[in-house]
Amino acid sequence: MKLSNYVAGRWTEGRGTGVALLDPVLGTELARASTESIDFAGALEYGRHKGGPVLRALSYAERAGLLKSIAEVLSSNRKTYLDIALANSGSPEGDASIDIDGAIFTLKYYARIGAALGGGSYLKDGELVRLAKDEAFQALHISQPLRGVAILINAFNFPAWGLWEKASPALLSGMPVFAKPATATAWLTQRMVEDVVKAGALPDGALSVVCGGAGDLLDHVTAADVVSFTGSAATASRIRSHAAVLRHSTRVNVEADSLNAALLGPEAKAGTPEFDLLVREVVREMTVKAGQKCTAIRRILAPADQCDAVADAIRAKLAKIVVGNPRNKDVRMGPLVSKSQQQAALEGLAALKRETSVVFDGGPDFRPLDADPTLAAFVPPTLLSCGDALAAHAVHDVEVFGPAATVVPYAGTEQAFAIARLGQGSLVASVFSADAQFLRQAAVELAESHGRVLAVNAAIGSIHTGHGNVMPQCMHGGPGRAGGGEELGGLRALAFYHRRSAIQGPVECLDGIAAQAAELRY
Repeated sequence: MKLSNYVAGRWTEGRGTGVALLDPVLGTELARASTESIDFAGALEYGRHKGGPVLRALSYAERAGLLKSIAEVLSSNRKTYLDIALANSGSPEGDASIDIDGAIFTLKYYARIGAALGGGSYLKDGELVRLAKDEAFQALHISQPLRGVAILINAFNFPAWGLWEKASPALLSGMPVFAKPATATAWLTQRMVEDVVKAGALPDGALSVVCGGAGDLLDHVTAADVVSFTGSAATASRIRSHAAVLRHSTRVNVEADSLNAALLGPEAKAGTPEFDLLVREVVREMTVKAGQKCTAIRRILAPADQCDAVADAIRAKLAKIVVGNPRNKDVRMGPLVSKSQQQAALEGLAALKRETSVVFDGGPDFRPLDADPTLAAFVPPTLLSCGDALAAHAVHDVEVFGPAATVVPYAGTEQAFAIARLGQGSLVASVFSADAQFLRQAAVELAESHGRVLAVNAAIGSIHTGHGNVMPQCMHGGPGRAGGGEELGGLRALAFYHRRSAIQGPVECLDGIAAQAAELRY
């Protein structure tokens, strides 16, 4: 099977043999992907001139209706998507549902809040601003949808949610979408687009997908386009410095590397609810999707006198995790998505081990259940311990994109915050403490260097959404090495796909413009 590309309103196979997509457990070939011979310039022009005008002619409420239709299409094909995720990503059903159901939930959420914007097709931004002594002359800010294409370049770990969490606000804004999923797991993204296209859920030109290399895609961006990227900091740098992006000042949003932290409060001792909640969350974040989440916990900050207790508690739970072929109902954690990702994780672990000690790594007898380790891409859950947080370097610099985390000691509250900031900008930090004052202090202190802070005590222990779970109501992104970008956050996401402008003139004119606009309320 060769995955077809959907561009310029038609399905097109790339030339050549393409790149093989493999089952990460069995090592068997599933499909091939190629973008050789794809006319990227023509595909983008088709989106700008065919899909864009139709989308912009609709109101926000009508665009929200399109999102609802997409969600219905995806829901009706959920079982097929679970099967693809099992084969192509090695995902147990629980892991795959996070991706697939998360995509559907996000679409439904934006359909709901988009409907509330009503019949406008552009946004009013604030109230009239008086510019002269005579109130007849004033100014109004409005935001119009950009007249280009939203180019969405996604990572391998969330082929479903990764597409739709970006596409939902883009389509709601009135911008056509050009999706470029990571090749290794592109099958699920491609199948979702195929189902949406077959169902006629979107206007012609509103959605495109390519499976394979990016070719000369970025050569053809304009000032009206946007690029939203999730992946490595190295690739993000190449995108930002691309000649066409620089020449046209094309908007770029990046979500990249992140050494996220979980912080145990200074008063939380072994046996307290907050201690147990941290341990549970760390184990979940290490093992869900085999740790292949940009929001996963990589560093566990604990009071120095509690580090051994924390390490022992996590080790005991990791020892019970069954790792192996997700087709076996007893398996809790599957493989990494490819042998190349496995190799990268093992190299990262080797760097970390040079300045840490191993608490748990499955031991020399580790064997995945019902799988051949020579063919499969497994990495055992690996817990490390760092003796001196301030002297360590790799712990705060090397992100192992797999089931790995390091226990890091701190001495005093201020040092804990300083260690968290050594991650150079992260997507999320979580804080576990029964001390209300410490929770407040930690949340404020960490907010500057983290895109999201989760504060947890026993009162919300059973209801919070989780350290690594990205909710569409809240902003997703982070400063520094995390990319410096922002996604989601409810209607805040629409700002990236709109251009704000100040209109100055007679108040009667401005009132008429405002009356036709949707009012953006967060």
